[in-house]
Amino acid sequence: MSENQSPAGNQQTAAYDSAFLKACRREPVPHTPVWFMRQAGRSLPEYLKVREGIPMLESCMRPDLVAEITLQPVRRHGVDAAIYFSDIVVPLKAIGIDLDIKPGVGPVVEQPIRSRADLARLRDLTPDDVSYVTEAMGILTGELGATPLIGFAGAPFTLASYLVEGGPSRNHEHTKALMYGDPQLWADLLDRLAEITTAFLKVQIEAGASAVQLFDSWVGALAPVDYRRSVLPASRKVFDAVEGLGVPRIHFGVGTGELLGPLGEAGADVVGVDWRVPLDEAARRVGPGKALQGNLDPAVLFAPTAAVEAKTDEILDAAAGLEGHVFNLGHGVLPTTDADALTRLVEYVHTRTAR
Repeated sequence: MSENQSPAGNQQTAAYDSAFLKACRREPVPHTPVWFMRQAGRSLPEYLKVREGIPMLESCMRPDLVAEITLQPVRRHGVDAAIYFSDIVVPLKAIGIDLDIKPGVGPVVEQPIRSRADLARLRDLTPDDVSYVTEAMGILTGELGATPLIGFAGAPFTLASYLVEGGPSRNHEHTKALMYGDPQLWADLLDRLAEITTAFLKVQIEAGASAVQLFDSWVGALAPVDYRRSVLPASRKVFDAVEGLGVPRIHFGVGTGELLGPLGEAGADVVGVDWRVPLDEAARRVGPGKALQGNLDPAVLFAPTAAVEAKTDEILDAAAGLEGHVFNLGHGVLPTTDADALTRLVEYVHTRTAR
């Protein structure tokens, strides 16, 4: 290692042989690694305490707070990776989009983007726009040691959905109307968002992220033919742009059982699977050369411990023949989840899979 190695580089080097990164690279592991989407926050009492009275977007821009929240589940649960505490709309806020995260609702955009003129509001993202990310990751890379840090961003389709709808949507009617009604504007919108997303991921990787995950939370609303034609090129552009930066790339969406094949074509090293498709079947749909991540139903954690362990056994058995497996939930931790149930689950997976 060079004497001039940056703290970020030091952390990435220390984490290189972790179980999580080995699984992402489809290498033998000492145990199946575990982390949870939305582990940083929501269900933890210590999170609720430090976030009390602080709006969500503000909390994402305070490096000391971001670092503390990111570290909390690592301390409590003993997970195999930390995930940077933020929100997928942070880069949009950083470039001047008028939006807010409203409690009980989610991101709300004051002026939705639905025309060619609106597209001009999406300027390039620079590292200076998100200097607080670099600062927070600097704190984290000094604290985490050999525990990998996962960076993340929203995928172009999901970001476009929020921007076009103006907020969360059940049916995505404005989004689909634009996608079908003005394919060129849609393609230009997703291409612009791919550039913003890429810039945001590069900031995180250069600041020390050992892996990155692209969240396409709403893409399960599409049929495979529409995904291939109208979304895949933008997602592939993001993954291609960070391919040479030396960190594993994870792709995740919800309700994507019918999209696992094309999701696997987008370029990620690891494909996340929700709870609706068994991992052995998911591997068949994704195809060879990819690790899989998942896929316990988050609601299972409300059942008695014996039931949680039984469902976990089903997942681990289905994953037995995979080239690489990262244990996770099939979506994020639910807000009222018992934090101790997560701690027990990590310990159970580690014990059950120890080699």
